[in-house]
Amino acid sequence: MNWAEVRVATTPEGIEILTGFLMAHGVNGVMIEDAGDFNRFLNDTTIHWDYVDEELMKMAHCETAVKFYLPDNPQGYETLNQIKADLGKLQADQEIDLGDLSVTISYQEEEDWETAWKKYYRPIMVSDTLAVVPEWEDFAGKEGQIILRMDPGMAFGTGTHETTALCLETLDGLVKGGERVLDIGTGSGILAIAALKLGAAKAEGVDIDPMCVRTAGENAALNGVQNDLTVLVGDLSEKATGVYDVICANIVANAIIHLVPNVPALLAKHGTFLASGIIDTRKDEVIAAVQAAGLALREVKEKNGWVALVCGHTGRE
Repeated sequence: MNWAEVRVATTPEGIEILTGFLMAHGVNGVMIEDAGDFNRFLNDTTIHWDYVDEELMKMAHCETAVKFYLPDNPQGYETLNQIKADLGKLQADQEIDLGDLSVTISYQEEEDWETAWKKYYRPIMVSDTLAVVPEWEDFAGKEGQIILRMDPGMAFGTGTHETTALCLETLDGLVKGGERVLDIGTGSGILAIAALKLGAAKAEGVDIDPMCVRTAGENAALNGVQNDLTVLVGDLSEKATGVYDVICANIVANAIIHLVPNVPALLAKHGTFLASGIIDTRKDEVIAAVQAAGLALREVKEKNGWVALVCGHTGRE
């Protein structure tokens, strides 16, 4: 089915009135475009944005409008015509300025956004010994190469992003066999599962999103390691127990800074803490937090503006 994307220009003060008007006409969902609201959100001092997509940043300069979708069929046209006819009356009934309430219409085909990204996801050669392959791809790999098959769904972690690639490359050289692994913010489970495929004995994945935990469990089964991976909903302080030979945290700088004081007690004497998801402008800040927690920085890896830190206990032999 095709859809009509309808955009009605208004003022910041008119958003609530216009939204109520549209819902009264049977529009059940709307999207708000408001530069002032976006900038307040972006400048919220309680949140530190490491990265904001360039396309999203256009919102900082957009005109205020309310957008919604109608089916490209007779019923949709009827609803749209009624809305357009009644918009003129709406301003006359209000004391505040609603703007010009101009209507812009564009058309698009329906797309299954949950699966559309699959056409961009291709096998990734991490190394001669490890490849990450979409579950739906027919890929044999090189002789003796470990194949990690993934269907990340809507969870983060396909191996294509620089932060995940840095972690996979590090794990490929780090895991020797028999390790106990903790993956904080496991997402699709890709790092925990990769560690198991490389020879780790047991892995635990923790994520605050139940959808990610479910996806990680499904990917573990896809790779035949479901009996060796435990995935749990929660955070580090709630779920981690004992000590781990490898701890991965491929998340964001703020979260790493927050959790790193807890890491030394969970890290085995000769263990490795791998922190990634760090944009390069915050590298020094995260390094300082790692060192303040009593961990030693062994190596800094960088790729296209992203950073991974390889750390361990001080005085490690």
